[in-house]
Amino acid sequence: MQNTPSLIAELDALPARWEVRGALPAPAAAVAGLLLAVREGRVGDDNLLVLARAAAARRGAMTVVGGSGSYRAEFAGPVEPVEIQVDRERARLAVRSWYAGVHTVTACPEGARVTHRVHQVVPDHPGFTAGIAEFGLHTRMSRDLRQILGVIADRLGC
Repeated sequence: MQNTPSLIAELDALPARWEVRGALPAPAAAVAGLLLAVREGRVGDDNLLVLARAAAARRGAMTVVGGSGSYRAEFAGPVEPVEIQVDRERARLAVRSWYAGVHTVTACPEGARVTHRVHQVVPDHPGFTAGIAEFGLHTRMSRDLRQILGVIADRLGC
């Protein structure tokens, strides 16, 4: 799988299938700085936070490669890499594996709002499990966003 320079634009052209939101009492720039932190190396709370709770990342078997806004998260094993694009100027991060979605950080009255939208499900991807998209993805998205916001809140002390 190759990184597509226009992954975010490609996903923006599609309707959102599922959406979750959460807010933190912190400046949007500070939240975006942590949420959009992506660099070469192992995935964790300080690198590609949106995938830090994935099973492969917890085992230390997910590594980010690439740079200049376009990355791949590679796995130890047969699963295809995850495509990642970061737009720091617009505070957005897109991820495509068996699903494709965008995390966005915006200022709001509470401080910072993080929105995660899933635009696409890729059923022929090796990581796809039949049924999860229709029955469990929204619940999983809500849980994952709460965990991400918890890590950010802890790191920012809010």
